[in-house]
Amino acid sequence: MPFTIDEQPIAIFILNTQHSPIMTPPSGCLICGADLEYLDQPEEMECQYCKRLCKSTNRCVNGHYICDRCHRLDTEDLIEVICLQSTEDNPFTLIERIFSSPTVMMHGPEHHFLVPAVLVAAFYNYTQQPGKKERGIKNARHRAGLVKGGSCGLLGDCGAAVGTGIFVSIVTGATPLSREEWRMANLMTARALEKIALHGGPRCCKRNTFLALQEAIRFISTEMGIHLPEPRDISCRFSDQNRECLKDRCPFYNGI
Repeated sequence: MPFTIDEQPIAIFILNTQHSPIMTPPSGCLICGADLEYLDQPEEMECQYCKRLCKSTNRCVNGHYICDRCHRLDTEDLIEVICLQSTEDNPFTLIERIFSSPTVMMHGPEHHFLVPAVLVAAFYNYTQQPGKKERGIKNARHRAGLVKGGSCGLLGDCGAAVGTGIFVSIVTGATPLSREEWRMANLMTARALEKIALHGGPRCCKRNTFLALQEAIRFISTEMGIHLPEPRDISCRFSDQNRECLKDRCPFYNGI
């Protein structure tokens, strides 16, 4: 089952999972691998990633359309564009859209940026401060770039957890000289890192991303009184692409 919010199902993680490990269909639609169709006349279509409306004569037979701009983007560019364009205040809905891209790997340092990006976007959308969103997301991208791949095992510091601290630091304006903001940013990282660590290894960037987002949503609810939507249930469909999947020991395993 997909996860639900307020008992309404959300279709999440619609990748064609038979194309591992890089999750890109060998031909056809980048979303589902289905055949493309070409129309006699251009029609207005909504890009699956950035949600812009464009005129086009091609789409897949299942109705998916990706604009030329998004076709050319790398993973972090795509994360930035989706988060900037969206007015969504649910971080998990933003993740659904981003994870539908074949450029997002099963594991990788792009998740270090993904976590603070969706949180910053959802936070400023929820608080109706769109003027702060672009600067916040670009700042998150810069800071997340300082967190190296593999730091979860090599430094004992998972990048998804650090991403939650980056998020809180940005929205509170924390610096090394801050008092309360400094406390909140570090405590956020600590809470997320503990949650991730208690589930044990090996690493899974999808599991750690979900756990980090859950902790961040709960943290800003108790610390800041901001209540972002939180899914009732998360069912991960990436288990068959992860050779180290914890299976029944993972809280998001759906039995595939």
